[in-house]
Amino acid sequence: MRTTTTTAPVWSRGAVARILLGWAAVTAMFLAGPGPDDRFAAPILALLLCGIVVVIVLCASGVVTQAEQLARRLGEPYGTLVLTLSIVLIEVALISAVMLGPGEHAAIARDSVMAVSMIIMNLAAGLALVVAARRRRGLRPNPVGTSIYLALLIVLLGVTFALPAAIGDGGALRPWQAAATATGMIALYALFLSRQVGVDRSDFQEITAPDDRAASAPAAPAAPAASTDRRGLWGRAVVLVVTVIPIVLLSHELAPLLDDAVDRVGAPTALPGVLIAVIVFLPETLTTVHAAAAGQIQRVSNLCHGALVSTVGVTVPVVLLIGLVTGQTVLLAEGPSNLALLVMTIALTVVSFGNSRVTVMHGVAHLALFGLYAMAVFS
Repeated sequence: MRTTTTTAPVWSRGAVARILLGWAAVTAMFLAGPGPDDRFAAPILALLLCGIVVVIVLCASGVVTQAEQLARRLGEPYGTLVLTLSIVLIEVALISAVMLGPGEHAAIARDSVMAVSMIIMNLAAGLALVVAARRRRGLRPNPVGTSIYLALLIVLLGVTFALPAAIGDGGALRPWQAAATATGMIALYALFLSRQVGVDRSDFQEITAPDDRAASAPAAPAAPAASTDRRGLWGRAVVLVVTVIPIVLLSHELAPLLDDAVDRVGAPTALPGVLIAVIVFLPETLTTVHAAAAGQIQRVSNLCHGALVSTVGVTVPVVLLIGLVTGQTVLLAEGPSNLALLVMTIALTVVSFGNSRVTVMHGVAHLALFGLYAMAVFS
């Protein structure tokens, strides 16, 4: 009955336009882009930064669009997992490109993952809870799935931000510690994925029934739909990859321009990492709010908490491995203010998503915490 929502053309005009725009920008930067030692006048620098960011955001929205189409066909939790991993792929590509580019960026992963944590768990979740509670009453996430996410986040975020200060050297893990940490995080995330799509799949599905207008497609028919339209699925996967590549290439050019801008205006050193997080997760934030408006409160949890589990479980090991291979220092230890914000965020998430129903005030409390984080960044 809802086939019309899942049969949008793979090579739509919007998808083709984003691909052409992304590759045109890459070609322009390759032919006439700045060298590592070039400095531009302030207006030109601002124009270049704005242009690159706009192209990256547009391409990222195209990735989300294709991933959402795959999500509708594959059902939960596979669909949200495809979307989440697509977003995480973009973030890993951005951070890796910055680390492998010119200049020193020892704290880029820490600042980016911290910003992602605050954006997902407070800004996106807060907006979603406000929208969901205002639109519908009695919505409740699946408590088992949410508790699994939070259990993993306590471990992953603790290992990432708190442990390096206690056992590391100057806020960075020693080489053998980094290797052991990366291996353990990858193993933990792999185990989580195997159970999320396997025996624990029902723990990440809706337990409340949205009304007929907003109900998501049932999971059971998803597999036959996928099997009868393999070419469409592969086509969307190709479009997704072709749209991601310009983001990776442009991010390499974004890093030195950001460093130059930060130096000129005296902005906080964490600002480049925050900007990367905003660029990457703005489309997913909008998707989360849309799911909340449709009454899909468990999908909100999957998008927010599942995305953060994937972000930390994939990004941090990759960054640690890059540091080991290239000999770069990877600073992970956070300061007291951000650690306090993380603890408050985890505690608030336990309260808001473990309650018998979500309310507007739960969402407002998350938004207030995000405001505190923004204040801390610019302090």
